[in-house]
Amino acid sequence: MRNFDSDAIETFQNLAIELPSWAFGNSGTRFKVFGTPGTPRTVEEKIADAATVHRFTGLAPKVALHIPWDLVDDFGALRTYAADLGVGLGTVNSNTFQDDDYKFGSLTHTDKHVRQKAIDHHLACIEVMNETGSRDLKIWLADGTNYPGQGDIRGRQDRLAESLATIYQHIGHEQRMVLEYKFFEPATYMTDVPDWGTSYAQVSALGERALVCLDTGHHAPGTNIEFIVAQLLRLGKLGSFDFNSRFYADDDLIVGAADPFQLFRIMFEVIRGGGLATGSPVALMLDQCHNVEEKIPGQIRSVLNVQEMTARALLVDTDALAAAQEAGDVLGANAIFMDAFYTDIRPDLATWRTERGLPADPMAAFADSGYQEEIAAARVGGTQSSWGA
Repeated sequence: MRNFDSDAIETFQNLAIELPSWAFGNSGTRFKVFGTPGTPRTVEEKIADAATVHRFTGLAPKVALHIPWDLVDDFGALRTYAADLGVGLGTVNSNTFQDDDYKFGSLTHTDKHVRQKAIDHHLACIEVMNETGSRDLKIWLADGTNYPGQGDIRGRQDRLAESLATIYQHIGHEQRMVLEYKFFEPATYMTDVPDWGTSYAQVSALGERALVCLDTGHHAPGTNIEFIVAQLLRLGKLGSFDFNSRFYADDDLIVGAADPFQLFRIMFEVIRGGGLATGSPVALMLDQCHNVEEKIPGQIRSVLNVQEMTARALLVDTDALAAAQEAGDVLGANAIFMDAFYTDIRPDLATWRTERGLPADPMAAFADSGYQEEIAAARVGGTQSSWGA
């Protein structure tokens, strides 16, 4: 296996993962949202919890916002508040799926007034980016149809292209648009951006600052996600990741929970394609809900899972692997890959943390810190954050 040389160490230390503000709010199943003591009631409390994850792991220096869930009167002040806690404000996520006007689509709607409303929302998100210093506007659409013949598939694509082009014209020179895809849900017959190819086709028509967002839970069962990662990196169009895990559909569970080997394979291709190189444009982010587990430990566990699989992926002896591949040594190449995956890197990661003033075991350190008990006692009254707030 490969030793951690200077290049590997630099790559490893470039790992940074944005945390989603909404992960700290209450969530649940399709039938019930569960409340828990200490749940944030404001975006400031969400940021405070996210900053706590970063304090214990050193891996999460930014918090992604969701608009309008995280609307405040003064985003400049929110930016300062976050900075005082040691984190920045990251990706701004738009929302065109919780308004009655969007029942039959938003950016793809046949009614130009509804399309304009959706466009105006994204322009407002860009203003938030200007105030927070955020680089990325992320667009995920619930647009689609439930029945054959319900909508004009080609016409919807044309309207989407026109709407995205209008939004893109307002993106600043240092800003980017990332278009997320999802193969189904909530639309059941046809989703307007169902796969990476559709997202790629749409953003490629816009310009170099329009990129694809890949959510690891947004694929059909059995999809080779690492192939998509490799292809988008090869094409220079992978803008961001939404990390989560699933057992069936878009479960938004802790990343690596369902298939840690898949996460290992994905991180290998991220590294192989330069996604963790210094100055890489690829943004890594969690997009998860914590339904039955505690939220802050759930986020800590998540970023640690990504870190561990990144470290294992860096152990792959790429020179030996390339030689085995060139020689057609099928089992030899596979063994090189599997040796790295099966290596227990956790003691080395504990040492890496202590050398940087971080707790060797962030999960245990958080449990011992009393923070959860503190916020449970302090955050009494008000309305707990949840889906839509």
